[in-house]
Amino acid sequence: MYLQNVRHALRRLRKNLGVTLTALATLAMGIGATTAIFTVAYAALLKPLPYEQPDRLVSLREVNGSGHNVNFCDPNFDDVRALSRSLAGVAEYGAGLESVSGLAQPLRVQVALVSADFLSLMRVQPVLGRSFALQEEQFGAAPVAIVGFAFWQQFLGGARDLSAHKLTILNQSVSIVGVLPAGFDFPERSQVWVPRELLERYPSRTAHNWQVIARLRDGASRAQARAELSAIARQIHQQYAPDVDMTDVAVNRLQDELTAPVRPALMILLGAVGFLLLVACLNVANLLLAQTAARQSELSIRVALGATPAQLLRQFLLESLLLSLAGGILGILAARAAVAGLLRLAPPELQAIRGISVSLPMLGVTLATTAVVAIGLGIFNARRAIRSSGSALTENSRSHLPVLSSHRAASLIVVSQLAITLVLLTGAGLLGRSLLEVLSVDPGFQTERILTMDLALSSVEKPEQKTRRIAFLSELLSGLRAIPGVTDVGGISWLPLFEGGDHTDGGYIVLAPGQRAPTMDEFEPLYHHAFDTGYATYSVVSEGFFTSLSVPLLRGRLFDERDSVDAPHVALVSESLAREKWPHEEALGRIIEFGNMDGDLRPLTVIGVVGDIRANTLESPPRPTIYVTYRQRPQAARYFFAVIRSDGESSALIRNARELARRLDPDIPPEFGSFASVVSGSLRARRFNLILVGFFGAVALLLAVVGLYGVMAHSVARRTGEIGVRIALGATRANILRLVLGQGARVAAIGVSLGLLGSFAVTRAIRSLLFGLSPVDPVTFASVTLTLVAVALLACYVPAHRAARVDPNVALRYE
Repeated sequence: MYLQNVRHALRRLRKNLGVTLTALATLAMGIGATTAIFTVAYAALLKPLPYEQPDRLVSLREVNGSGHNVNFCDPNFDDVRALSRSLAGVAEYGAGLESVSGLAQPLRVQVALVSADFLSLMRVQPVLGRSFALQEEQFGAAPVAIVGFAFWQQFLGGARDLSAHKLTILNQSVSIVGVLPAGFDFPERSQVWVPRELLERYPSRTAHNWQVIARLRDGASRAQARAELSAIARQIHQQYAPDVDMTDVAVNRLQDELTAPVRPALMILLGAVGFLLLVACLNVANLLLAQTAARQSELSIRVALGATPAQLLRQFLLESLLLSLAGGILGILAARAAVAGLLRLAPPELQAIRGISVSLPMLGVTLATTAVVAIGLGIFNARRAIRSSGSALTENSRSHLPVLSSHRAASLIVVSQLAITLVLLTGAGLLGRSLLEVLSVDPGFQTERILTMDLALSSVEKPEQKTRRIAFLSELLSGLRAIPGVTDVGGISWLPLFEGGDHTDGGYIVLAPGQRAPTMDEFEPLYHHAFDTGYATYSVVSEGFFTSLSVPLLRGRLFDERDSVDAPHVALVSESLAREKWPHEEALGRIIEFGNMDGDLRPLTVIGVVGDIRANTLESPPRPTIYVTYRQRPQAARYFFAVIRSDGESSALIRNARELARRLDPDIPPEFGSFASVVSGSLRARRFNLILVGFFGAVALLLAVVGLYGVMAHSVARRTGEIGVRIALGATRANILRLVLGQGARVAAIGVSLGLLGSFAVTRAIRSLLFGLSPVDPVTFASVTLTLVAVALLACYVPAHRAARVDPNVALRYE
């Protein structure tokens, strides 16, 4: 019997091939988009981290007096580690791109510095070699490293004898002692791990340099750890105030900490794709409703022959299940391609997440979604069929009662589609206008025809190392200027808008005329007690940086060759810093002590004020910045970006610049890019959200318009006789056109009104993704509403135009 029902369902679907294919495409699009977005969200937000007992891993952050979460400083970390009883292990870590030499060619790889207990609390052991020995986790010990499995295979050839290889990292010759298991790369994308103890511990309790990870002790909850660490933080604050700014400790699941940057956007996308799936299901319901109305005679005969409501329900559920199952299979295929496309569009923080693929859990979600859709569509369709089939034979053969009921249901479906579509389009409109607002922001510099050259340099501390660093950068910059087509060259220790740039912030002191510069031991207490202090970004630049990027000089002069290492040390300050510190006074000639940034305590005399630069993002305001020259502070040029303005062909310029860098220092592998791509990359997350929500809105609009067109076309066909009578009695074509358009306009008006109410409520959820706009921006709401109304009326016009051209003789014969 069931096999007979399946054959009958397949015949029905094959008989109405056009409707079947349309429904399949609609379901595949809705289910495929839902599966793709949920795949990304699952991997980012729900999939357990690939470590032993990942829920026991937590991230610790200091909470300062302003309530902001910041990195740990060394003394506070030491106290927390010594006093805590709820943590089984706690470790500092940090990571960054470093130049690694000693191989066939120099590389730039992510190198992680990790303190003692890091590998043990992560529950990871080398698959070859050993972990760090206790004596190697001491300052001044012989430098050693552990490498990742992929690094070992690709660059060390999978050699079993690790002692045969030496690497140069952080300006030190490093022995390789172990290889970690395949897939382990925490911190993200790390390939080499060295002891954090290679670097000296800094005694300041306000130098927030390190991230901290911990593992909860067995039996200890996160709430217990949070209460204990809060008490420790209060104790530290009471003991060392005002030389400490820690007031509390934030304890977050490691997974929550890692996914925090992408969580808001993914939640918005999940909501948007849910709306799209709902519109797709409504569209299929409308198609099935029209088919049910056309099958009234068949269904009535089946009822007359003894078919029970349960049998009809089973038949409709079976047809919906077959249709939805086929749509689900097509959706899975579409989702596999969609996930790959999403990752190409995605911002770096999403691309870094591992395991984003349509896996077994995702197949389960897709099948569950398909089953829900099938049951919902089947029950909806069966109820309509059962309700109308019982009375179809008792009415005359031309009765319109079932048809009228179906038309009302179809109109309600279209109203729902239009309302949901307006919500999606409003969200896309707000995101689009926000992107335009961001693009209209003046970054404070020019990006056209600018090539960037990224250099990961080693640390320099000794006088002879500093001298070599100055000579290297001077030769590099002068050599770049000599390349044909180059018009200007500059350099900076952090590149504006570049993700991963070395933004170094800290507190500075404005010294009074004749005031003695403090020693390093005196700086910390003096900063907390000095009358005139501030907080700023510390940046090392070359003399050509500001002219290369067209950053204006507002007062004073720029750096030049007079500002040598032996000359009085000087600084440039940004306009925002001058306005903040000396709003009604002259900044030139002021003396600043900012030596805590690089250990050089010689005071800086302000010689110029330059325009503000948007450093982090185009959306965040310019940060107060103090610029020093690499000729005087080479040790602060830990990373360095050359910016090259050129009129020539970029490939030839890159080739010449690469050869120049190789000739000056073969152990430094430069990376090249365009400044325009850096700016574009900073907007990648905004474009990603806009493209997806805009795509969902466009598809929903298409489905809603098709649904509205179908309802109006069906209405016109149903009322052909009535229209013929009206024309025969003197109605003009304009009258008929207004009649049909008015009916469609009423449906559109109800849908738009409900959509506006929904948009006012829903768009507040995307407030965090907006820039320069209110969630109820009137321009966006008005433009989206008018667009939807215009498209809806256009969809109604075609059936209305056809109705206005009805021949009354043909219409009366039809009746």
